Amino acid sequence: MASNRHLGRIIALQTLFEQDFRRVAGDKTFDLEEVLARNIERYQATVDDKDFIIQLVKGVAKNEKALDEELQPVAPEWPIDQIARMDRVVLRMGLYELKHSKDVPPKVVINEAVELAKAFGSENSSKFVNGVLGTVLRNITGETSEKADPVPKEDKA
Repeated sequence: MASNRHLGRIIALQTLFEQDFRRVAGDKTFDLEEVLARNIERYQATVDDKDFIIQLVKGVAKNEKALDEELQPVAPEWPIDQIARMDRVVLRMGLYELKHSKDVPPKVVINEAVELAKAFGSENSSKFVNGVLGTVLRNITGETSEKADPVPKEDKA
């Protein structure tokens, strides 16, 4: 099931990345339901937990503004619209899972986000994603012993 969920996150990432890209490009024909169905269908033979993918994509899409508002103070040197698109989508997915997936341990959520950033982001994406989501997790749990400073701009470049 774990590797199946990893594939599910990849499918969700593809779908949400396309949404972000087409929206910025001004594409008024984008239909999230249609793109999500197409992307799930491509992997139909290997994906068992379609509900996980659907919930993740729809949850991130529905809560995008709130997710961005929560992410922004953690990386204040990087306005949300200046974060690389792939990193931004991975961060939204990770934050959504941290807040709404009660059946996935937070460290697994962060590890999965880091792996997506390694596979699909730039050279420093995984460090950036790890730093931001680690800080978010500490903020959520209220841990203060290793409270990290917000991610500095030079760590993202």
